[in-house]
Amino acid sequence: MKPPPFDYYAPRSIDEALALLAEHGDEAKPLAGGQSLIPAMNFRLARPSVLVDLNNIADLFYIHMDEANGRGMRIGAMTRLAQIERDPIIAERLPLIHETIPDIAHPQIRNRSTFGGSLAHADPAAELPAVAVALDAEIRLKGLSGERIIPASEFFVALFTTAIEPGEMLVEIMLPALPARTGWAFKEVARRHGDYALTGAAAVISLDGSGKIERAKLVYLGVGDGPVEAKSAEAALIGQTPSADAIGAAANAAQSDVDPTSDIHASADFRRHLVSVIGEQVLEQATARAGRRIEL
Repeated sequence: MKPPPFDYYAPRSIDEALALLAEHGDEAKPLAGGQSLIPAMNFRLARPSVLVDLNNIADLFYIHMDEANGRGMRIGAMTRLAQIERDPIIAERLPLIHETIPDIAHPQIRNRSTFGGSLAHADPAAELPAVAVALDAEIRLKGLSGERIIPASEFFVALFTTAIEPGEMLVEIMLPALPARTGWAFKEVARRHGDYALTGAAAVISLDGSGKIERAKLVYLGVGDGPVEAKSAEAALIGQTPSADAIGAAANAAQSDVDPTSDIHASADFRRHLVSVIGEQVLEQATARAGRRIEL
């Protein structure tokens, strides 16, 4: 399969890219890693008449420490997943991302895929959107009229749809570091490693000084139109002393937060069952890690 005809531009600055996107409007698509857009074009599922290639914009490739933001990190939208996977500072400060990336597709794909491209594509089965919500990431968008910063929890608005407005592009992801007494975990179930997950979950648990759960985040992928935050499960955990019963009850409560569908790979009932099983596993692991992670 080959894509329909299109005009191709390779700007070397963010401003040049934004000018091209503004000029061509809805007919233009930014090209990041191309691991999703190009196959969609080949199958005629996407038919942009203009591609604006971001791969020559050096200002979009970086991993920066952000000491002013509580030891957080700033990651440029075009930073490759393979680079993030190997970065020792990411492993130290954002271990949930470090743990998740090896589950994304295969090394060949991660060599080209970008952090910003994954978020902007907003595939409901993708891992990084769920992780971004679990980590309270902020997404920086830029257009010719200025910038906007949007919490990840508000960025994903519908199936393959984000808060990016026409003429805007995603330029940066801002991630706070995990505080003391905070644990994390990620797990997904797929038929084969590298396949799209039937479902998956990211958990972040913070304990207070007495060992009770002070803050809980549990976010699923593959069971809705985007990343799904299990608010019922989170609420059930707040103020609880960690225990198998409390975690099991919260994981079961998460089934009411999701709306999975059936397809050729799994039924909705099976995905709902996985929500409870995986939820319990990631909550247990995140809570155990929180108990060990007393200080940075």
